[in-house]
Amino acid sequence: MQSKDSMDKHTASTERNAPKVAFIARPVLRAGRIRQALLFTASAVLLALAMFAAISLGAKDLTISTVWSAVFHYDRSLTTHQIIHELRLPRVLGAAVIGAALAVAGSLIQGITRNPLGDTGVLGINAGAMFVVAVSFAFFPDLPYGTLIVLSFLGALMSTLLVFGLGASAPGGLTPMRLTVSGAVTAALLGSMTSGIAIYFDLSQDLAYWYAGGVAGIKWSQLEILAPILLIVITWSMGFARSISLISMGDEVALNLGLNLRRIRLLGLLTVVVLAGLSVSAAGAIGFVGLVVPHIARKLIGVDYRQIVPLSALLGAVLLVLADLGARMANPPEELAIGIMVSFIGVPFFLFLARKERREL
Repeated sequence: MQSKDSMDKHTASTERNAPKVAFIARPVLRAGRIRQALLFTASAVLLALAMFAAISLGAKDLTISTVWSAVFHYDRSLTTHQIIHELRLPRVLGAAVIGAALAVAGSLIQGITRNPLGDTGVLGINAGAMFVVAVSFAFFPDLPYGTLIVLSFLGALMSTLLVFGLGASAPGGLTPMRLTVSGAVTAALLGSMTSGIAIYFDLSQDLAYWYAGGVAGIKWSQLEILAPILLIVITWSMGFARSISLISMGDEVALNLGLNLRRIRLLGLLTVVVLAGLSVSAAGAIGFVGLVVPHIARKLIGVDYRQIVPLSALLGAVLLVLADLGARMANPPEELAIGIMVSFIGVPFFLFLARKERREL
């Protein structure tokens, strides 16, 4: 046993060292906050530059003064102003909002399921929304856009339930790789059914835009509905980002801290379904944004989802705006599908992650 004198010496030593530890910790915390602020500022500036480049460049390049004038002093009688205001501006804003939504959806699903391969495209959620879009085109071709949004949400919800049901029914329960496999199976099934409907009802031309993914067809009337909902849902998701951080550390840790796992997972999955369903209703099935971006954000800023979610939103917007610009600039005046541009990054990244996680299959 320690003597009373030695215990007193140890206590005194600890008390003397405590101010030193606090003195060291404060600059470290301050440096971390400065780094976070710089990352967010740089991402916001990069997004602004990407959007400006996407508005300026294309089949017809436009000057800085023309873009500024068209945005802030729109003159309907000028052709260049019409090009910017009616064509480029809505598609660039749409690309930014949808890119942010898909990236946030991917970050949430990766945190909730602890699955590094989590993405609305990989897990078949987009395929469910696409299937319902195809059914709507076949039987109700004149539906208003607001109704199509609701139906896309229901399709995404249907495929989500199917994916999690298939994954949980396997012996041993739901694991990240089983979830990925069940998502791939669901995506293949719903994709085949969508193709069958398109062929039978002669919708291949109508659905080509949604198959490949793109923002060229986005109009102001769609943005007026789409953008406020997506921005509200993205902002709302940041409210339970701390809970997602706890879940990502493991169920036992989250339960010990008093977290209601079922409630948070349900809220998170509903958020993912809304973000995916609305994005597909406007831009089609664009994959891999939600796979790649959260990993980049996590590498840059750490494992706290209170930082990952907003940074993913900014970086997702940058990625899709630049992908749309690349699709327009690759072979003007023809355009590539934006989904192809994203896949150039997403497919190798997916294969790299799948190789790392193959032991869990």
